[in-house]
Amino acid sequence: MRGTGSPAIIRPMLAVAGELPEESGWAYEFKWDGVRALAYASRTGRYRLLSRNDKDVTGSYPELDVLPSLLRGRDVVLDGELITLDERGAPSFSALQRRMHVISPSPALVASTPVRYVLFDLPRLDRPLLDRPWSARRDALLGLRLDHPGVLLSPVFERDPGDVMGAAREQGLEGVVSKRVDSRYQPGRRSPDWRKTALIQTTEVIIGGWRPGEGRRAGTVGSLLLGVHRPDGGLAYVGGVGTGFTNEMLHDLDRRFRPLARETSPFAIPVPAAEARGARWVEPVLVGEVVYRTITPDGRLRHSAWRGLRPDREPGEVTLG
Repeated sequence: MRGTGSPAIIRPMLAVAGELPEESGWAYEFKWDGVRALAYASRTGRYRLLSRNDKDVTGSYPELDVLPSLLRGRDVVLDGELITLDERGAPSFSALQRRMHVISPSPALVASTPVRYVLFDLPRLDRPLLDRPWSARRDALLGLRLDHPGVLLSPVFERDPGDVMGAAREQGLEGVVSKRVDSRYQPGRRSPDWRKTALIQTTEVIIGGWRPGEGRRAGTVGSLLLGVHRPDGGLAYVGGVGTGFTNEMLHDLDRRFRPLARETSPFAIPVPAAEARGARWVEPVLVGEVVYRTITPDGRLRHSAWRGLRPDREPGEVTLG
């Protein structure tokens, strides 16, 4: 059952990027290639699932409607990641894209692209646990004994961080998140008590325009013109991306661009003429994610590839670095 009456909203705690800590006092988890979500369940059985930016996505993932029955009348806030597995059994962000934008998926889509909820924290259990150390919240999460194929507990390792990173690499995961075992849960804060060490470089970007495709891509999107917000709020151009798209993604982008078309560039500084030639400008409201190799001294992404839209992000929070 869904509706109001769930516990008060808790903004998710975030990690900072950094090197893998090797001193004592840290625990290590895998970095999952999905989207963050907090689940709220009340004693009355009311339940809702919220994205990182507090959007209600309950209806998008009906396979998780089982959570209230698993929690057996507890007043709970769960923190975790929504993932979809590929044929190798590894999380696939591109596969998850097929579910992220569907408000009410059909039974066929749910069956063909099932979503799993990987849990890694418990900010509330009948009362707030925000000031309890991570180790105590983890014990409480284990104590819930959630037993369902679609609800998983993120494995935790308390030694050998190099081996944990090696295992993440072998399994095709994004990297490792290290957490101080005595850290409290800090809602909405990007805290050094949680540290993410990535195997691949990704960043969020804002779409400011696109260029039509040629050849096999004629009649649809050929490449995207990307930006991030500068400290003064203006949109800085960080380059284009023309690879990493599926046909489904291209058709979806084409549909989304039509009502967002504008006559002028949204970028604060003109895009280089060669890259702006033939460009179609759009309102800078769509957030996406790219994987890239490096960032040039002038702030351009090199060797970037598209990963997908991020409806769980707001344009105002997109900066480079």
